[in-house]
Amino acid sequence: MDTKETVLNVLQDLTGSDLSDDLDDNLFENGLLDSMGTVQLLLQLQSELGIEVPVSEFERSEWDTPNKIIANTEEMLK
Repeated sequence: MDTKETVLNVLQDLTGSDLSDDLDDNLFENGLLDSMGTVQLLLQLQSELGIEVPVSEFERSEWDTPNKIIANTEEMLK
């Protein structure tokens, strides 16, 4: 499974929505993610992909769309 697919699966688990056609939608503005969902997202990405994003370094504006989450995750895996 590639990074994009993994991220989209995690987001679907958290939001209950298939976001594969809405990669630039703002998850926070649309009410799909909140602060608790963000923590769950980071924990699931850590568990499934081995990346660590300290909550203290999490910048919401850099993680607010599926595309940004995928890009940030891919960058951290390099």
